[in-house]
Amino acid sequence: MNKNPYEVLGVSESATDDEIKEAYHALARKYHPDKYIDEGLKEMANEKMQQINEAYDMIKDIRAGKRSGYSGSSSGYSGSSGYSATGFAHIRELINMGQYSAAESALNNVPADKRNAEWYYLRGQVLLHRGWYHDATKCFDMACRMDPYNQEYRNARLQMERMSQAYTVQGDRMCGTNMTACDCCCDLICLDSCCECCGGDLISCC
Repeated sequence: MNKNPYEVLGVSESATDDEIKEAYHALARKYHPDKYIDEGLKEMANEKMQQINEAYDMIKDIRAGKRSGYSGSSSGYSGSSGYSATGFAHIRELINMGQYSAAESALNNVPADKRNAEWYYLRGQVLLHRGWYHDATKCFDMACRMDPYNQEYRNARLQMERMSQAYTVQGDRMCGTNMTACDCCCDLICLDSCCECCGGDLISCC
């Protein structure tokens, strides 16, 4: 395979064997083709599972001394490439702690060619908390296109759709569309409250 096997499993190269095994089983449960009814998603999930299995087998061979390492070909792994999974995990922590400026700065430091579906999802989360709903939606769209069977990304996109519908029900009062500054502030306060009490469900909360 032509991908860093550690990145495929979402673990660092310093992860223990147990951590790698746990990550493998978690991904196998998540992307098992039998979970998907849609034929298109089932086919993509099958491809993902193949990558996961190949990555897990490669790491086991590397650690058993059967391969020297990955070099971009079938010979194996020779070093780390791309932005590490631990880096994105740190950005998630910053977002969870409400440190959006720090999270945005960290995201901006990720090289353009390493901005994968996870990058767009996290960028969308930062934009969402800043109130930039249109740009957040575009980021979630991109994340879903890059990893269409990731349920977390799809839920985020669905949340934006429900938010849009909620604003439409309230009279098309979207920020910048016949909406006063006072209205915008009130809705942002409502959004923050909803995110804390019910996971951002504006329809049931506001």
